Amino acid sequence: MKAIGIALATAFLAVTSASAASPVTGHWLTAEKDAVILIAPCGSQLCGSIDRFLVPPPQGLDQRDINNLDPAKRSRKLLGMAILTGFTHDGGVWRGTIYDPKSGKTYRSVLERDGGKLKVKGCISVFCQTQTWLPAR
Repeated sequence: MKAIGIALATAFLAVTSASAASPVTGHWLTAEKDAVILIAPCGSQLCGSIDRFLVPPPQGLDQRDINNLDPAKRSRKLLGMAILTGFTHDGGVWRGTIYDPKSGKTYRSVLERDGGKLKVKGCISVFCQTQTWLPAR
């Protein structure tokens, strides 16, 4: 019985610390100011989906994922699609993957709060690029 209590306490602390370390959640304006991304919990991780377009894509709001390297995914709508997936807390940052619908490629990614801004880093091998996202209003 004591082991169950310890396991429950440990699980509670893990969920509490992950929740407390979730300052990256919310609505974020992309660096290009063309879309708003909603970052929210998805299971035990964080994910980010395209919440709305501020600049309509070439095919309008019905734009499909035409650049995806996987032909089976090219019919997916971009609006509502997850572009940030599998983010878990790692110290002061969140690590997961980011998908770029413009190139159709997925990259390792790190999210980190910088004051009121969000630093979004995408990496392939040792090469990384960082964008700054601002809170969406």
